[in-house]
Amino acid sequence: MWWLADPKDLHRISDRLSSVYVERCHVDRADNAVVLVNRERTIRVPAAMVATLLLGPGTRITTAAVRLLADSGTAICWVGERGVRLYASGIGPSRGSQLLLRQAYLVTRTKERLAVARRMYGMRFPDEDVSTLNMQQLRGREGARVKKIYRLHATRTGVPWDGRLYKTGQPFEAGDDVNRLLSAGHSCLYGICHAAVVGLGASPALGFVHTGGATSFVLDIADLYKAEYTIPIAFDLAARGLTTERDARTTFRDRIAEGKLMSRIVRDIKTLLLDADTEEPIEDAHELWDDEHGTVPGGINWADEFAGGFDETSFVGVTGPDVAEPKVDF
Repeated sequence: MWWLADPKDLHRISDRLSSVYVERCHVDRADNAVVLVNRERTIRVPAAMVATLLLGPGTRITTAAVRLLADSGTAICWVGERGVRLYASGIGPSRGSQLLLRQAYLVTRTKERLAVARRMYGMRFPDEDVSTLNMQQLRGREGARVKKIYRLHATRTGVPWDGRLYKTGQPFEAGDDVNRLLSAGHSCLYGICHAAVVGLGASPALGFVHTGGATSFVLDIADLYKAEYTIPIAFDLAARGLTTERDARTTFRDRIAEGKLMSRIVRDIKTLLLDADTEEPIEDAHELWDDEHGTVPGGINWADEFAGGFDETSFVGVTGPDVAEPKVDF
């Protein structure tokens, strides 16, 4: 069963291709490869080498393909056009909950949460001491830093800059060319960070600086890299007259391939959430929580301890008629 797969048998998330975006394709399985079929061509993708498969509009996927991706520890995300919105996602390669429990512990305690937020800002201000700043001071420092970065790149490239404009829900329709390129690049960066967060077994929602959203932690992590990746890319492309979303996506793709961004994101997340002397667990304990003993072994029938049951009428299943599956030659 896929949930009992040994994590040591899976490719590490940091070694995988960060994401594959698919739209208007039929997704199936052939041996140990995911097959992407459209009217123009057929492409085989080794499932175990992909961190996240992003399924866009016009995509359909078979159960066989989903099983292979689950066995390989590849996260599946159903997204809107160009990956702007995340509608649903499947489990990633992590088989344990230890990192998630650690994240929940840190985010629900004010002192520990502030310490993580300071470490995040410290990564962005490597030459400054932020160990005594509160959140208001950190936000002010970050705002001034971002404005300075925008001005520097505007001066460097000669691209006019009047400020950041963003329209919620329609990020590619607000502002001038450089603003639209920024939105497109940020969308790609969010996808990479989301894949890393889910792949490690952390929660995308439990943010330390951002809060209240389903991807708050994703936004936290993405903010660590915007000054290095998406902001200079947007200004460079605008200066060259390349202003489409595809220009931003392909340029960002090439940059992260050169810089090994996924490995860096994984390392930074672990640095933020784990202590230096904390050993990262690689096995899923498969235990049950107990209010008196902490945990008890899973995979055991505890009926002798507690005579309980469940209502068999509480489950509803819908099954279609048997049909002959068409033979497909790849």
